[in-house]
Amino acid sequence: MKKAPNRRQDEGALVARAKKGSREAFGILVERYQRRVVSLALAVVHNQEDALELAQEALVRAFDKLSEFEARSSFATWLYRITYNVAIDWLRRQGRHSVVFGEEAEEEIARLPAREDPFAAASRRELQERVKGALMELTPEHRTVILLREVEGLSYDEIGEVLQCPKGTVMSRLHYARNRLRVILGRLTGEVRQ
Repeated sequence: MKKAPNRRQDEGALVARAKKGSREAFGILVERYQRRVVSLALAVVHNQEDALELAQEALVRAFDKLSEFEARSSFATWLYRITYNVAIDWLRRQGRHSVVFGEEAEEEIARLPAREDPFAAASRRELQERVKGALMELTPEHRTVILLREVEGLSYDEIGEVLQCPKGTVMSRLHYARNRLRVILGRLTGEVRQ
């Protein structure tokens, strides 16, 4: 019996085909990562319309630069790096520094049919709003590192590749961001801890 290829091998085959000019293979990669690219752009720019445009720009740039992808990291890490650069460049051009985290994901969660009682649903929404508010108080660097680690599940090394900083800096930013969130959430709930 033939063993099914794992996702990384499948990704490698898609990238190889896309490098040879297969728009179909690149389309599959886009379908696989589009939501994550939009979420990362949204985490940086705090505006859904801008994030959608920037995600499209990042995907076009990835297609144009696909021949430069050397597979030293995963395709996802490489694509996240492009997305982050596109979004940060846009922020610099706009002179903006605000960032939001996971707004699109929260909207998707809110659309899911609730199987819990109304009180539990209201409590969940209230908690989501508190977390969203707390995340809005973090710097772009700290929001991004939280998104990449806690939502995308990237390793410290992969986050370092995306943000182009050493693993120690990633760990430091993540530690600071988690502690800062604890303080902010504590303040929002009236349980101030430092």
